[in-house]
Amino acid sequence: MEPVTHFLTGACLGRAGFNRKTAYATLAMTLAAEAPDIDMLWGFRGPVAALQHHRGITHSLLGAPIMALAVTGVVWLWHRWRQRVRGYHFQREGSPPIRWGLIWFFALLADLSHIFLDWTTSYGVRPFFPFNAHWYAGSFVFLFDPILFAALLLGLVAPAIFGMADREIGFRRPRFRGQRWAIFALSAAVMLWSWRWAEHRVAIHLLENQPITAEAATRISANPYPVDPLRWYVVVETKDTYRTAILNLHTGEKIERASEDTYYKPPITPAILAAERSWLGRVYLDWSKFPLVEESGTFGDLPGGGHDTQVSFHDLRFTYDVLFWHGRSHPPLSGSVVVAPNGQIEAMELDGRVQR
Repeated sequence: MEPVTHFLTGACLGRAGFNRKTAYATLAMTLAAEAPDIDMLWGFRGPVAALQHHRGITHSLLGAPIMALAVTGVVWLWHRWRQRVRGYHFQREGSPPIRWGLIWFFALLADLSHIFLDWTTSYGVRPFFPFNAHWYAGSFVFLFDPILFAALLLGLVAPAIFGMADREIGFRRPRFRGQRWAIFALSAAVMLWSWRWAEHRVAIHLLENQPITAEAATRISANPYPVDPLRWYVVVETKDTYRTAILNLHTGEKIERASEDTYYKPPITPAILAAERSWLGRVYLDWSKFPLVEESGTFGDLPGGGHDTQVSFHDLRFTYDVLFWHGRSHPPLSGSVVVAPNGQIEAMELDGRVQR
């Protein structure tokens, strides 16, 4: 899930009533709701390092209490700075006291909300890392869901808008604004998740009972579109192929036949084997659910014969067209490895970034 939705979720959680229990609750929950993504700093080591470490220990049940403690420490430093540098005297009339234990606990809840939100997407999480590095993905919410985003944003913005109108007619500003709007936003999120999850189960059930291929399916995936919960991009794996199509629950036919594609699993060549054993190959295949690994080109004729071979990596869960990426022409989360004739890895690239 993209970062802003995480921030909005944390802020709505804080304003839903936790901010009445202790000071700094909303601040702590907003920060903690995004804190696990600090692992994106691995991106400075290159795209392969970023993929290897993203949604690892910081997105795990083991790491959640530690991340919550780190956020509590940041809030404590902020509090001390306000006291010492700005001469801030905290306790105001009507304000809740500071309860650091509650701040840590509320930060933990917000951190767990981050793990849950990321699990709902097709990308997935590793909640039991490092003891179990398996990826789990709910696959019923898109990486950016406009409806969820709008509901959470409304829950935070509406109190400010209505508060301006209240001040114009002389109403006194309440100390804890927006609780009802925050609860409304979170309730809308829960209803949206429930609806999408139910439709996802319907899609999987239809694929299991109305197969789109004559061969026996070994795995099935239904992946969401960002707005329409009744439209799913499906991937069906068999022994020799991957079959993709669009499942439209609006229509009686269900499968949009024009959308069907078949990808044959290529034979394992020495170049593909070397690429799969590379750093990028190991990390990518550990994460990918439906990997398509194939030779995509040759270049650089060498003296004495031979040439370098480019091996491409795609995950078929992300090869469909939506509003803000062109999956078929430029699939996101794709990589490539250049393999020399002797099997040496010459170059690695992921999502257009070169791993040095």
